This record gives sequence, structure tokens and C-alpha cells, in this order.
Amino acid sequence: MDETEFWEIVDSTREAAGGDPEDHAELLVERLLAFDPDAVLDFARHFEARYNRAYRWDLWGAAWVLLGGASDDAFDYFRCWLIGQGREVFEGAVHDPDALADLLDDFDEELDGDGEELGYAADEAYEQLTGLVAPDLGILPAPPEPEGTPVDFEDDAVMAQRYPKLWSRFMAD
Repeated sequence: MDETEFWEIVDSTREAAGGDPEDHAELLVERLLAFDPDAVLDFARHFEARYNRAYRWDLWGAAWVLLGGASDDAFDYFRCWLIGQGREVFEGAVHDPDALADLLDDFDEELDGDGEELGYAADEAYEQLTGLVAPDLGILPAPPEPEGTPVDFEDDAVMAQRYPKLWSRFMAD
């Protein structure tokens, strides 16, 4: 499975789910069940590589603004959700996290930003296809600390300056 096919699967299942992350995960599993186990592992490698690529302080700060705070787990689930938004949103956010203010049409912090189940979709499909737990994907793990320079999430002035568009759209009252 190449990168184009990976993103097509992500996009088509998200659109079919109407943007609901839980429905998206269910549809993704269903779609992956149509592939052979090796293709499902290829999908998992694409997903994991992007998940690790998004392990950045600046993206964590953007998640903090969007979610009104983001623990370690919340940021993990946010990265899954971000991949689920498709190539344009993902790449735009990795390039400039503040651009999420322009890239996201709507954002409901009760529904959006948590794609935990998306992160398990390939594993679930693989297990259903083979009866086995997915093997190690053979890709480098994320670094122990996020890439980039840490951001002081608790300092509103710093956050407003670092993420002016996100702050204006999601935090300003």
C-alpha cells in the first residue's frame, strides 16, 4: 500500500462517517478487512509513521488550545484524530500548527480531537483477519520527548502569541 492509497482510505472512511471519530474507526476497520494482512500492516506503518512525526511540542500546544488543555494521553489521541482529518489538514498542521485555525471548518471539543479508536483500527483489522496480534511494524519509535522546543502551555500570553489564529478563534471570548 502506498501513501496515496493510505490517504484515500483515511479520507473515504472519514467522509462516510460524517466526521465522527468513533464511526470513522469502525468504518476504517471494515475497509481494512477487505485487504490481505500484509496490506493492513502497510496501512499500520503509514499511520504509525505519521503518528510519530506529529510528536512535536508545537502541535501539542495547538492541541492544548483546541482542547482547552491536553494531557499526554489526550495528545496521543489528538495525533490519531489529526491523521484522521486527512493529508491536507495533517500536513498543514505539521508544517504550521497555528494553521489549524484555517484548516478546520468546525471543531467541537466534545467530539473532535480524540481519535483514540483510529489508532487501533489496523491492529483490530489484522487480528480479525489472522486471529493473531499484529507483529512489530519494524519502524523507529517516537523519540522519548516531543521534537522541537517545549511550549509553556500554562502561560496564556505565550500561547496567544505562539498560536494567534487558534487563540483568536478558539480561546478569545
